[in-house]
Amino acid sequence: MNRPSSFSSYQILAITLLALTQFTVILDFMVMSPLGDFMIKSMDLHPHQFGIAVSVYAFSAGASGLLTAGFADRFDRKKLLLFFYIGFIAGTVFCGLANTYHLLLAARLITGLFGGVIGSISLAIVTDLFAPEQRGRVMGIMQIGISASQVLGIPIGLHFANLWGWQSAFLMIAVLAIIIFIVIILKFQPVTGHLKIQQDHSVLTHFYKTIAKRNYRIGFAATALLSVGGFMMMPFGSAFAVNNLHVTASQLPLLFMVSGISSLFVMPLVGRLSDRMDKYTLFVIASLFMMVMVVVYTNLSAQPLWVVMIFNVLMMAAIFSRMIPAIALTTSIPEMQDRGAFMSINSSLQQIAGGIGATVAGSIVVQKTKFSPLEHYNTLGYIVLMISCVALFLLYRVKTIIKAKNNVQVVQQGEF
Repeated sequence: MNRPSSFSSYQILAITLLALTQFTVILDFMVMSPLGDFMIKSMDLHPHQFGIAVSVYAFSAGASGLLTAGFADRFDRKKLLLFFYIGFIAGTVFCGLANTYHLLLAARLITGLFGGVIGSISLAIVTDLFAPEQRGRVMGIMQIGISASQVLGIPIGLHFANLWGWQSAFLMIAVLAIIIFIVIILKFQPVTGHLKIQQDHSVLTHFYKTIAKRNYRIGFAATALLSVGGFMMMPFGSAFAVNNLHVTASQLPLLFMVSGISSLFVMPLVGRLSDRMDKYTLFVIASLFMMVMVVVYTNLSAQPLWVVMIFNVLMMAAIFSRMIPAIALTTSIPEMQDRGAFMSINSSLQQIAGGIGATVAGSIVVQKTKFSPLEHYNTLGYIVLMISCVALFLLYRVKTIIKAKNNVQVVQQGEF
């Protein structure tokens, strides 16, 4: 077993800044779930309308990723990150000022156009700055952004929502993002290594050549499927907890905080395991556990808070645990000169697939009144189970692609 190499001081700084950007972007997206019950009641929305509010972010993010793919490898990745991050901040402020359903849709569209690309840019930077044997740990740290959003961001956002309305949560995110934006300008170094080996392709040609590669398309399909389940269940998470499991609005912050704290311990551990054992094996173990927990959780009836917490913690840990090895695998597929385009297309298809998932979920889940239990939420659990089975097969294909790629590189190095 090889000992993973340690990080340099600048790599630690880079990880921290990228994790913080991910924290704000993920929080902006994930806060829609706990705020869902507030929004549905305050705007008198039906489940399918709230599903659309979630989907419009995903669809706009997907479209943005496709439009960005052709030129994502033609610029300094730092400048690209700053451009989209300032647009994300503007969209988040707009969300905080929205007071009608249609203004909310417009704000989510703007936020998605800019925020949806930031994740792919961050992954491209990670792949440029870190060796393959370091990426599992980096992905584990990046996933802490998700956990931290639950530990700190979502409970604080819910507290603000209880005091000043759900819009205040988005304004809180915008203020934090502005601070991070300034630090990136001052401390982050340019990321231009990919520019030295760029081929002379037009934007459209580069885009076409990226999607034309069969191995890349397998990676795209695998990532897209992984996101569908989360998008199907996430929008109605708080509504299910409140109306079906009888968690009170005041208990919601505690529920998200407990699951987030547990993830803070689980994610770094999974990241280290991902660098020390076969990533696909780890993905299989996490996926099987997730499938069991999703089916159990979506079939729960009213339970004491501590029981809900246990099942929620186990389910979220399983979901996040399978994402770390999956991302570490798929980010190893593209060549350096294609990474920006690959990550943009990968992110966009992930968002589009998620948007479809949220839309479908909104048409499946039924709530007769604003205070009635959600019906057919367990149907989403069974659909996630079937999708996960297909994802297992696709990730195995990704594993074989990377193995073949590594074998070719070893032969080429030997010939050299």
